[in-house]
Amino acid sequence: MHGRILVVDDDAAMRDLLREELELRGYTVRLAASAEAALAAVELDPADVVVTDLRMPGLGGMSLCRQLHARDPSLPVILMTGFGSMDVAIDAIRSGAYDFLVKPFEPEQLALAVERAGTLRALRSEVATLRAEVRRTTNRARLHGTSPVMVRLRETVAQIAATQATVLVRGESGTGKELVSRELHALGPRAQGPFVAENLAAIPADLMESTLFGHVKGAFTGAAGARQGLLQRAHGGTLLLDEVGELPLALQPKLLRALEERRARPVGADHEVAFDVRIIAATHRDLEAAVAQGSFRRDLFFRLAVLEVDVPALRERGRDVLLLAQQFLDEHAARAGRPAPGLHPDTAAALLGWPWPGNVRELRNAMEHAFVLCAGPEILPRHLPDRLQSARPSAAPAPALDAGPAELLPLDVVEKRHILSVLAACGGNKAQAARVLAIGRKTLYRKLELWGELGADEAEPD
Repeated sequence: MHGRILVVDDDAAMRDLLREELELRGYTVRLAASAEAALAAVELDPADVVVTDLRMPGLGGMSLCRQLHARDPSLPVILMTGFGSMDVAIDAIRSGAYDFLVKPFEPEQLALAVERAGTLRALRSEVATLRAEVRRTTNRARLHGTSPVMVRLRETVAQIAATQATVLVRGESGTGKELVSRELHALGPRAQGPFVAENLAAIPADLMESTLFGHVKGAFTGAAGARQGLLQRAHGGTLLLDEVGELPLALQPKLLRALEERRARPVGADHEVAFDVRIIAATHRDLEAAVAQGSFRRDLFFRLAVLEVDVPALRERGRDVLLLAQQFLDEHAARAGRPAPGLHPDTAAALLGWPWPGNVRELRNAMEHAFVLCAGPEILPRHLPDRLQSARPSAAPAPALDAGPAELLPLDVVEKRHILSVLAACGGNKAQAARVLAIGRKTLYRKLELWGELGADEAEPD
């Protein structure tokens, strides 16, 4: 962190010593000889962290801490004193102090306290900013997020929404594939028509054909009346076939023919019924691998994948997790009819440190859990599910897969090395490498383009 530190002490030698130590670590340091001067200084030029002596002539450090906390509760204050005791420490915390240092202390102690306080300040600021962003965007868009992958996703959705072409939406479970599909519908020319969504994985195999195409009365045991299929129910609008990879192989030719001819024969009927539907298919499975294995028809795959949209995993979206967490809290609060709690900085750190294997769905459930347990103005780490309470951003970079004991590298370098090594092992076959890495082809192409590893004649797959 390289922030602005205000040092307050009536001892000139102590002020100069602290300034020297902090400036050596990259901080911008201002000095004040009294609490009164400090209040005037932050009024003119806000600080990120205040380090103040406890006992000074006039207004003392404890009073300064209370006044600063009243003006800006997010400003961390570190108190220093040569008279350490439990009572003093308790009074300091009650006054809003972030930390408490007893003189004499080592420079490393001060540096660590300032670094942690600065991180706290930054997290508080970011949480506040993201909360405001939620307020601004809730009524504007469904696909929230400021990360590059989400900006690109919104651009892609806006571009293809106006078409009538079939779309294949890919992504891990819980990433929001249905939300993307609804946005495609809402932004398209069929927005006034119905949006019908069905999870094919949840339909019993013996009812799949009837569910898709409908049936006439008496078509099979229990068919007491005629029933429209999904294709007819979505007439004039959009049909989302979620988890299309679970469609039985025996039914795939009939669906392919129906999509090509825009007509379908209900079970037991002697005539076909026309329909006018835009199809969106979604899956978390690798359909190319399913085609290679023979469990999914190649011709149906190409018919569904006219246009493709890759929905990023939550772990790829960086600090969007905080924006989404606050959005979910606001939604729960609105339903409960009470003010929405904010995210304590320690909670924000825990959310940022969790890999979210269940993606946005897991985050939504975690925020519901936290909201139910929270009775105050902030979600604290203890309100989170147990598995998240110990999560923190990694303090040290991870070693590369081929690194020796002395080589420690940032995570993005490790990721690049691993992806390039897998690509090399696959003989440069990007589709195969994407399957091995368990990422979408477009995600792989984006990363290679970012690293300058794409040839001039190579382009991201459409």
